[in-house]
Amino acid sequence: MLHTIPLSLYIHIPWCVRKCPYCDFNSHQSDDFDQATYIECLLADLKHDLEHYQIQRPLHSIFIGGGTPSLFTADSITHLLQSIATLCPLEPNLEITMEANPGTIEHDNFAAYRDGGVNRLSLGIQSFASEQLTLLGRIHSGAEAITAIETVKNSGFDNFNCDLMFGLPKQSIKAGLADLQQAIDLAPSHISWYQLTLEPNTVFYKKPPRLPNEDLIADMHDEGQRLLADHGYEQYEISAYARNGQQSQHNVNYWQFGDYLGIGAGAHGKITLTDGTVKRTRKTRQPESYLTRSKQHNVLAKETTISSEQLPFEYFLNRLRLNNPIDLSNMPTNIQLNLEDKDSPIQQAIAKKLLIINQKILKKTELGQRFLNDLLTLFI
Repeated sequence: MLHTIPLSLYIHIPWCVRKCPYCDFNSHQSDDFDQATYIECLLADLKHDLEHYQIQRPLHSIFIGGGTPSLFTADSITHLLQSIATLCPLEPNLEITMEANPGTIEHDNFAAYRDGGVNRLSLGIQSFASEQLTLLGRIHSGAEAITAIETVKNSGFDNFNCDLMFGLPKQSIKAGLADLQQAIDLAPSHISWYQLTLEPNTVFYKKPPRLPNEDLIADMHDEGQRLLADHGYEQYEISAYARNGQQSQHNVNYWQFGDYLGIGAGAHGKITLTDGTVKRTRKTRQPESYLTRSKQHNVLAKETTISSEQLPFEYFLNRLRLNNPIDLSNMPTNIQLNLEDKDSPIQQAIAKKLLIINQKILKKTELGQRFLNDLLTLFI
């Protein structure tokens, strides 16, 4: 089964117009970067990985993230995608997602990105309330967010995501649900709706804003889930909701413990070799260092091997984020389970009534879904 593991490609564009105070991603505020040089480094990075790991599988999906990829022109993205197609085979109907922010793009370029090969957009909206956008350090307004979404639809995209946060500074349940309803009214095929968290190494972590209390956030979450379900958005992952089966194929592959190459400054990857060995990779983080080391064909900052003992834990830590059950009889052959071990995380979760198993089908209970963090902690 190892040769059937889907292979995705993640491409990291590290630059932003402004670093948001809540963001812990590898993003760097700058308007001084050479698109052509960076793209050539990306392609050299990909070529090296394909050769080094002897990869011949076709790409299942491509995700261009950041940072702010929409700072790159449509011509640059088109050249990148066309060049990738010359380096490795592509699956039919390949999903190609690009992140974009409403405040960092000329809206008439959306169609040009689509002409260049991008067939799915992920828009960093976060909120439609201008006061909240200011607090979050965003450079677009609520009106600009609405205009961007309408332009995306008019540009021929029938598959796009809206990123939206809840639990924002001083946010009431009414305000949080109004934000979510505004997104629903604009009819994206996919909504990523997630709680604002204060991550280390961010401005918000050092100077925390006043956030709603835990009970209010829990109520906001529960009511928001009902609102999404009432409008046909099916939850398939912790914070991901899709209409008409339009789940993010890239993210589904990630949470199913599929393989993905990561190219670009700070990009992470996970590769299964032909002998079943699983490698995790990380490229050098700083853009300047990445560009310099690319000339030396040495952008790999770290490579680790996941031990065979650790593989089951890593698999379930990822896989249990998805809502659909797990067929234990159809597991990757390099993941060995001992279901009789009473001290195993699975048996502990069953004892705590977080998981149930029936005829080799493992699934979360309602309790396990509600207290998912407690369940996942068993596998850390």
